[in-house]
Amino acid sequence: MKVTFFSTQPYDRRYFQENNAAFGHDLYFLEPALNSETAILAKDAGAVCVFVNDKLDHEVLKRISDQGVELIALRCAGFNQVDIAAAYELGMKVARVPAYSPHAVAEHAVALIMTLNRKTHKAYNRVREYNFSLDRLEGFDMYGKTVGVIGTGKIGQVFCRIMKGFGCKVIAYDTYPNTELAESGVTYVPLNELFALSDIVSLHCPLTPDTHHIIDEAAISRMKKGVMLINTSRGALVDSRAVNHGLKSSQIGYLGLDVYEQEEALFFKDLSETVLQDERIGKLMSFPNVLITAHQAFFTNHALEQIARITLQNVSDFESGKLDDSREVTPAMLK
Repeated sequence: MKVTFFSTQPYDRRYFQENNAAFGHDLYFLEPALNSETAILAKDAGAVCVFVNDKLDHEVLKRISDQGVELIALRCAGFNQVDIAAAYELGMKVARVPAYSPHAVAEHAVALIMTLNRKTHKAYNRVREYNFSLDRLEGFDMYGKTVGVIGTGKIGQVFCRIMKGFGCKVIAYDTYPNTELAESGVTYVPLNELFALSDIVSLHCPLTPDTHHIIDEAAISRMKKGVMLINTSRGALVDSRAVNHGLKSSQIGYLGLDVYEQEEALFFKDLSETVLQDERIGKLMSFPNVLITAHQAFFTNHALEQIARITLQNVSDFESGKLDDSREVTPAMLK
């Protein structure tokens, strides 16, 4: 099957081409994101392979469906960028990679926490300039701190276990509590209680209408003064304006983001020679207690290998009529 890739980076080409030897699909790689202007580029493809910042609304889906596309192959776990109901109305299937490496994302969340806490990024820059002072580099012991985890799917579960390894008290909120995790010592609490008790709040839930801006001004006001907030899930879980206000008032003491609600215009691009037009992220980056990475939590060699292999398997299974229910996204999953 011909598969047209959008939002392609060099590493996408490498991992997909290497893994495609076992599948034999016709892969066509494009750098632009899929949207209403670029939909024409999907002509003659049986499937399109897209990532987190492609936009597949009803208009785009109708255009690519009219051109013969039958499968949306997501090379990610989330599917909020696709109008799932519209896709199925048009007779198109949607497949995703539900679990490529939960450890990669969970470990990156821990990296953000430890960097913000122990300020290793600042220490690195100081020492390179022969500044060996320790002033303003003090952190805190992780042991005994209360970590609140919102969302305990595969990534959230791994993150909880890592935090327990630090000796933290781990509390969690999820509409579907995990029995095994609870038996291991993680305590499920109502969301407002999690906000009130946590020294660190880490987001690991999907983006849905119910979780959009789950971190807003009201939520921040319920948190401990000086709380650390971490988001490695989806950008729009966090209201960036509210977070700016929280940082200014010192209600938020530390902020670590690997995702950002307006990231599609920024992330995965080299903008070092341009004037940044997004004033909101510019303000966030001006705070000394903010650490932002550009959606790299997933970015390990193991994860990239798994993403390529499972995505190509999804295409093959679609062709043979054997697409696994665990990897197909249906309108029922939106309820």
